[in-house]
Amino acid sequence: MKVLVIGAGNMGSAFVKQISAAGHEVSVAARDATKVAALAAQYPGVKAVLPASAADGKDVVVLATGYADAVSALQSVGNLQGKVVVDITNPLTADYMGLTLGHSTSASEEIAKAVPGALLVKAFNTLFAQVLAQGATLADGNKATVFYAGDSDAAKQTVKALAESLGFATTDAGGLKNARYLEPLAGLNIYLGYGAGRGTGIAPTWIGA
Repeated sequence: MKVLVIGAGNMGSAFVKQISAAGHEVSVAARDATKVAALAAQYPGVKAVLPASAADGKDVVVLATGYADAVSALQSVGNLQGKVVVDITNPLTADYMGLTLGHSTSASEEIAKAVPGALLVKAFNTLFAQVLAQGATLADGNKATVFYAGDSDAAKQTVKALAESLGFATTDAGGLKNARYLEPLAGLNIYLGYGAGRGTGIAPTWIGA
């Protein structure tokens, strides 16, 4: 796949590492061109690109920014009509211990309203950057699960294929409105990792039938 990663922070860097290692064609864009260039230089074949029109010709756009920057970041990369967009964001409070949205909407649904025509899929939001960077297999030997939710079956299949190419187990979490469940699940994982002191090598995993 031809993949654009928006963001050069911890999650963006982890995506660039894993997606390029899986053999996909990766471009990365962010506001800080120097940071983007340094990230791209770490991995053979990864291209540092300017945001303008960066989404052109890409199969998947991975939104690896914070929720507050999500809409402006997507709007900066060009035409997203019919484009598969992976939303990894969580609408976290300043202390990371709560959510600013829930019950009647979600970060994903609000982003989708702002970028009509994009095929938004919620995914990867329940993973710490450290888990994504080190790979899908957790310390206990289980594979971390990428839960994905969206209203386009074709877009979900693309995201499922991308996640599985990185070695992750996958679970279809239904329509995009079910991001209202996935975002609190990420909040629980953050609490367990930081609030309960279990560290960042953990991830929610679905087992059984």
